[in-house]
Amino acid sequence: MIDAEGFRANVGIVICNNQGQVFWARRYGQHSWQFPQGGVDEGETPEQTMYRELHEEVGLRPEDVEIVASSKHWLRYKLPKRLIRKDSSPVCIGQKQKWFLLKLRCKDEEVDLLRTHHPEFDDWRWVSYWYPVRQVVSFKRDVYRRVMKEFAPFAMPFNRKEHNHKEHWRRR
Repeated sequence: MIDAEGFRANVGIVICNNQGQVFWARRYGQHSWQFPQGGVDEGETPEQTMYRELHEEVGLRPEDVEIVASSKHWLRYKLPKRLIRKDSSPVCIGQKQKWFLLKLRCKDEEVDLLRTHHPEFDDWRWVSYWYPVRQVVSFKRDVYRRVMKEFAPFAMPFNRKEHNHKEHWRRR
């Protein structure tokens, strides 16, 4: 779904483990790494899209994760001119994204990047919380910085005075 301004509705997914590290995946056949993300289909809510993309791209089910937080606003980025498909209608100039912070509740071995016939990713790893902000492609960097700043109080155990596990992951 592309809005009147040319932005495609999309969700972004940050998966966190108990150590405050985040899931970082390499695009299939490429050198670029990013968080899972995907477009909202007609009639889908952002949460439904998130669960569909989580299953398609990472191989996880709703019971494998817990929603900890979601972004308050849709965050937007413009695509570089070289990536805009001018022959498509309507023309998509960028993405507007609703972001979700998820806590992984299953074992790492449950991750299955080859769940579909057309995988998005071919490798993944856990990285430090702020690592993606420095490493993502430049046109996504501001959105990554904003979403990671918004999610930091929920995801980083060393940001909290108390290290009570249940309190740390409580949804607000």
